[in-house]
Amino acid sequence: MAALITTRALHKRFQMGRSVVNAVNGVDLQIERGSFWAIMGPSGSGKSTLLYLLGGLDRPTSGHIEVAGKSLEALDENALAVYRRSTVGFIFQSFNLIPSLTALENVAFPMRFAHTSRSERRARARELLERVGLGDRMNHRPTELSGGQQQRVAVARALVNDPELILADEPTGNLDSSSGYSIMQILAELHQGGRTVLVVTHDPRMQSFASETAFMLDGQVVDAETYARATTAFAATAGSEKVS
Repeated sequence: MAALITTRALHKRFQMGRSVVNAVNGVDLQIERGSFWAIMGPSGSGKSTLLYLLGGLDRPTSGHIEVAGKSLEALDENALAVYRRSTVGFIFQSFNLIPSLTALENVAFPMRFAHTSRSERRARARELLERVGLGDRMNHRPTELSGGQQQRVAVARALVNDPELILADEPTGNLDSSSGYSIMQILAELHQGGRTVLVVTHDPRMQSFASETAFMLDGQVVDAETYARATTAFAATAGSEKVS
């Protein structure tokens, strides 16, 4: 199957005072169209930064990103905005819903920028909220919804422009175990429906839904054995510090 995403020698550096942080440090990836990737790593490993680069929310310091035939580093801001709107659906840990809008209005909102008619926006939003099991919560505002319900609204919103690529940054991080599992099932259904799904996560359960898993440490993609050694050593060190 053809690659949807290719990165070569991808770097993102941040200046932190007098220090330089290599958040993404030479990542080479090839992600096939229609695959489901779980990107695992501890906090600070660079996995969220990588996701933002792939989604066109941030620009690399150097290296190459190609998504759906587009070289993202070569796009200007207007072209990047079109890419984000037409190709990518984003799901965030903190939901990022507009508090003053209902679930229906939150889902419909991104379609304004695609110049979709109001009636079509509302019909599409209703369809998607039904799909994620919120047909009876369409007129509720975020404060009237549970965390799991808010994340379902966010998933529906990510789908409004029928994106080929779904990027999810810790989508279960603010949810209880049961709500988190239901979000994983929805992501798996999107994958089964033909979409390419990339999920940044700490939750090991996500691996059972994913077709591929990448592990990140210190801005680099590492193999499973290296990752297991490093995380086991970290857990042992943290445990000994608590005992002492």
